[in-house]
Amino acid sequence: MQKNKRFFYFIIFTAVFLLMGCGEKIEPGNVKVSKKEIVKATVASAKLIRQPFFYESVGTVSAKTVSTISSKLMGAVKEVLVREGDPVKKGDRLANIDDRQVGAMLRQAKAALAEARRAETAASAGAELARATYTRYQNLMKDESTSPQEFDEIKSRYQQAQAGLDAAKQRVKQVEASLSSAVVSAKDAVILAPYDGTIRAKMIDVGDLAAPGKPLFTLETTGNYIVDLVLPEQYIHTVVLDQEVTVTVSALNKKTFTGSVQEIFPAADAKSRSFLVKVRIPADKLLRSGMFARVSIPIGKAGLILIPVTAVIHSGQLTGIYIVDDTQTAKFRLIRTGRTFGEFIEVLSGLKDGDRYVSVPPPNLNNGMTVEAVS
Repeated sequence: MQKNKRFFYFIIFTAVFLLMGCGEKIEPGNVKVSKKEIVKATVASAKLIRQPFFYESVGTVSAKTVSTISSKLMGAVKEVLVREGDPVKKGDRLANIDDRQVGAMLRQAKAALAEARRAETAASAGAELARATYTRYQNLMKDESTSPQEFDEIKSRYQQAQAGLDAAKQRVKQVEASLSSAVVSAKDAVILAPYDGTIRAKMIDVGDLAAPGKPLFTLETTGNYIVDLVLPEQYIHTVVLDQEVTVTVSALNKKTFTGSVQEIFPAADAKSRSFLVKVRIPADKLLRSGMFARVSIPIGKAGLILIPVTAVIHSGQLTGIYIVDDTQTAKFRLIRTGRTFGEFIEVLSGLKDGDRYVSVPPPNLNNGMTVEAVS
């Protein structure tokens, strides 16, 4: 009897448990599917463009003409009339050198010339007398009124007189040349500016000894500047005379000039395998010799993809953009960037022509979201 009661209770509890389990069962079709989040963003297509490719070379601004002025004679410097930075005109006096020695040479040359001209006058008179006597004896010889010996003596005297006159004339020419040299030397005691320009350097002071070949001043032209730059041999074929290039001078708040190639040295440097190129730039009152400049030389065209800088996302050491696929789903893709061109940046890898991307990613955009393109 007791066994029957326990079995009865067991059957009841089992039935209740099964009924409770069947009540929590979820019927097919009742699962709620989560809705995919949609975000609005500007979408653009990547385009491969042909962009000029430039080689940027560094150079130094210098005057078109730079001259080192030296003395042609030896003497003490008596006076220095200019300083560094002074503008000068052609013919302006820069310095005076002691001219006492050249003055003495000039006076000596003048005296020698006077003496040589007096000797020439005397020789000319003697030669004229000898010529007249010789002519008379020629007539006497025809009439056989003189002896051959006497005629030969008169002829010899005439020839000697003529040779003396020629020597006197030659002496006058020599002394005149010496006088001309002395006059030039006297002028060389005054150092003059050979052209309009600016004194770049002064290497003498009053009392210094000037000597032939010793630099006194460095003079440069103003208003005409060039940039000396070095171009590697692999790019030398891309430049020609009068070709326009862009010159940027950092010291003038990165001011740019449109320059032109003025000179290309025909031989490369044996060590660096590079060529020296001179670029002429327009006049500017703020330019100074020695300024640093950058020269952009077009060396061809290259295909590249540019995207707005705003499209690039930096996450730690990673750089990427959001690609929009055919299902309008945003997918984060890693890219490698290159040079910057204003508001655009070059994409070296990770993006190809025709790919669609989010140009201005919203802050709430995440990988896998649906993108609704807006203009």
